[in-house]
Amino acid sequence: MKTVFSKYLVLLNLILITISCKSQTLPLNTLMDDIPQGAYVKDLNNELNPYIGTYKANYKGNEITLFIIKEENRPTNRITKTFFRDALSIKYIVKNSSGLVLQDTSNGNFPNIKLYSLGINSNNNSVTFYYSGTNCKVGWGSIILKRLNSTQLSWEYYPNSRIINDTTCPPGTDTTVYLPVTDDELIFTKQ
Repeated sequence: MKTVFSKYLVLLNLILITISCKSQTLPLNTLMDDIPQGAYVKDLNNELNPYIGTYKANYKGNEITLFIIKEENRPTNRITKTFFRDALSIKYIVKNSSGLVLQDTSNGNFPNIKLYSLGINSNNNSVTFYYSGTNCKVGWGSIILKRLNSTQLSWEYYPNSRIINDTTCPPGTDTTVYLPVTDDELIFTKQ
């Protein structure tokens, strides 16, 4: 009898803890300092939806295809907290003028390469993305996509540098950044 009572007591405690720890839902552009541990930063007004789709551009002889999707409830880890957020995620394919694939993150072959949104600026219709860089984190930085109209996005990429050596990056590793490094207005068109 005690065992059955103990099991019910444990179950009741778990239910109460779950109810009391239910995460708080916050709007998409909530400041980092205002996001409590375990909260959910949600795209309440569907501000991310206009960016979703497949986009193409040509730059210096290469064709770049972006696949932009919306991830809901994406786990996000910061130094002091973990929370969840709706975010855009980009996978891409870069081909040269001969059609040879230079880099393709759409197929999961590069799980270390991440490209996801950090925030949206509704005033100028832009989204800022964090780019983890290519192999050995070469080229990590930020990318800004600005929505020009319903079918076009402008692209700006601001890479940071990373000093590599044989200790931080094995010899023979491809550290080429295949994404277009430009602060000129490169236009991607929705397909």
